[in-house]
Amino acid sequence: MEKRIPISERLPEERIKDFDEVSLGYSKEEAIAEAKRCLGCSRPLCVEGCPVGINIPAFIERIKEGDFRGALQKIEEKNLLPSICGRVCPSEYQCENKCTLGAVGAPIAIAGLERAASEYGGEGIIEGVNTNPSKPKRVAVIGSGPAGLTCAAELARSGVEVTVFEALHKLGGVLRYGIPTFRLPRNIIEKEIEKLEAMGVKLEKNVLVGRTIPFPDLQTKEGFSAVFVATGAGLPQLLGINGENLEGVYSANEFLTRVNLMRADLFPHYTTPIKRGKRVAVIGGGNVAIDSARVALRLSAEEVYIVYRRTEEEMPARKVEIQHAKEEGIIFEYLLSPLEIRGNGEKELICGRMKLLDERDASGRRKSKLTDEITSLKVDVVVVAIGQRPNPLIPSLEPRLKVGKEGEILVDEEMRTSLEGVWAGGDIASGAATVILAMGMAKKAAESIRKYLGIAP
Repeated sequence: MEKRIPISERLPEERIKDFDEVSLGYSKEEAIAEAKRCLGCSRPLCVEGCPVGINIPAFIERIKEGDFRGALQKIEEKNLLPSICGRVCPSEYQCENKCTLGAVGAPIAIAGLERAASEYGGEGIIEGVNTNPSKPKRVAVIGSGPAGLTCAAELARSGVEVTVFEALHKLGGVLRYGIPTFRLPRNIIEKEIEKLEAMGVKLEKNVLVGRTIPFPDLQTKEGFSAVFVATGAGLPQLLGINGENLEGVYSANEFLTRVNLMRADLFPHYTTPIKRGKRVAVIGGGNVAIDSARVALRLSAEEVYIVYRRTEEEMPARKVEIQHAKEEGIIFEYLLSPLEIRGNGEKELICGRMKLLDERDASGRRKSKLTDEITSLKVDVVVVAIGQRPNPLIPSLEPRLKVGKEGEILVDEEMRTSLEGVWAGGDIASGAATVILAMGMAKKAAESIRKYLGIAP
């Protein structure tokens, strides 16, 4: 059996000095060689593992033939953000986890091949788009993250007049403010947004729906026939310990937004400051924690710690990101739980030692228990990355919108909310999840909206 073709990466000692992309992707020749490993299964389980239902064997078959344009065309039948998903989709838990080859060796590098199709397939081919319908229906999409962009694209395909409202001064949502450029370069986001504009989607920046425009006015005064809420999970969870409000203690949301969106890494050329510490502690074990630690390293920190209350086996972050962090010199401190932060300059992060239990939580991970052992870390900056909750603005202003116990907007199987003509999807409905799962929810919503408007897909 042919071995999986590794994807080239920049050397750790080089990449920690800048924010340029770490993964270099496949060359055309490497992509073709990797594609030829595909068995072309008669029952492709990989498709079942894809939240947006890409015909994976079909696009891989085209790459085998060197037809990257055809491969991109096949992907875009289901996914209009291939260059993004090819970089940040956790394929190892989804499509690649279902790959038949995985039972006897390494699965096909499906995400790597999707990226190759987007890079070598040209500018993308948007087929069957009616950008000048005679009697268009109008739909408002609130939020320009992966769910908002996907729903807008799916509706635009069918001739719907879509307006996307974004509260910030740049489009992309969590793709732009939450994911560092060394994982997702900004020109990639711009490329996908330009594709939407070419489809006729209207993009309105600096509009905070609920404040700039009252939410009910979208239907009553602005004349939109339907509304899709995709405002994400921008409310940080906090530790609730003493010292969390000290100078130099950030939520991961603020820390990453300052750097990714507001370019605090280039201060004073950009006017957004950020505290740079020689020793930085990041609390958490997910992808956001790993991203925060690697950003801190690139902000000239000499030592960066990941402080996590379980062990590596229980960490929810992608294995490839954990590996990248280790290669770059991030120090992992396991079985520690923060109890207090002391000091305004140099800080002392007081932690309790944890013990793993046999009992497991709802996610299947082993629970942990605090012991009597206390330890501490001397640091300058602390970043809290223990999760995010759904954006509370629209639910707080619209009492008729039913929400769950975590503040998520409640939806049915078609992503319909409790309000007539209003749908929701992505992290605002699921809580913080992945880009591709948000896209899958948005596709369901778009299909339901089309039915509601009486439009053929």
